[in-house]
Amino acid sequence: MSRVNLLLLAALLASSLWLVRTSYEARRLFAELDRAKGVQQRLDAEYRRLDAERQTQATHLRVERVAREKLGMRTATPAVTEHVNDPGPSVHAMPLAPTAGGAR
Repeated sequence: MSRVNLLLLAALLASSLWLVRTSYEARRLFAELDRAKGVQQRLDAEYRRLDAERQTQATHLRVERVAREKLGMRTATPAVTEHVNDPGPSVHAMPLAPTAGGAR
């Protein structure tokens, strides 16, 4: 019977060590999850801030104002508009001739 008792004692010790290891791992993973949630909240807040800034920067009125002030652009009027007709294929365009060596 003492061998059975020693075997049971060894199984009990192995089981208790496994339980301690599993509990430690669960606490570590929970702490890591908590840190990841904090990072996610910060990134979500930054995304919302940047998205609002992008929408503000991309309004039509702002784009027009920046084009006028910084780039010196102006609205096209008939006085500065030049219409060009497409003459069709260029007379000077050379047709592609097959090479002397033939097709590859």
